[in-house]
Amino acid sequence: MTWQTLLVGAHGLQWADLVSLFLHFLMLSMLAIGGAITTAPDMHRYVVGERHWISDADFTASVALAQAAPGPNVLFVAVIGYNVAGLAGVASTLAGSLIPSTVVAVAAARWGHERREARGVRAFSAGLAPLTIGLLLSTGWVLALPTAARWSTLGLVAFTVVLMLRTKISPLWLIGVGAAAGVAGWA
Repeated sequence: MTWQTLLVGAHGLQWADLVSLFLHFLMLSMLAIGGAITTAPDMHRYVVGERHWISDADFTASVALAQAAPGPNVLFVAVIGYNVAGLAGVASTLAGSLIPSTVVAVAAARWGHERREARGVRAFSAGLAPLTIGLLLSTGWVLALPTAARWSTLGLVAFTVVLMLRTKISPLWLIGVGAAAGVAGWA
């Protein structure tokens, strides 16, 4: 692997492309209610469907690898950035994802803490829950599409959604069931 491939990836993106990648992830960061994973469908649309920088399978593998690794949930953004444009892609996607959301989160937390008993603040907080669930379901749909032809995979996804909505079981158990199903060749 050459230094150029490490720095800008196999695609050899130009600076304008890196700026475009940064700006797109910056915009998505402002929409990431519920975490960066909720914007994965639009990340997929942009880097796979619109720009053709990586394949559908590479995108899904990027998310799966980062989710399986210990650490923050946002790691998948770095893996996608690396697959798109090497270390320059990592810098572009992470900076775009982290800078605006961090600034807004700190400002909103301070403002909300000072006004936590206000009716509007309580209503806003309560309204975010269904929005976050919808965004997470959308992300799950995009990630399940490459294997949608298998009924066993769709059944496992439906089973997981039902259990998550109706019980307080830890998601770690369901991740373990999914991993075991994958190892066994069922999904």
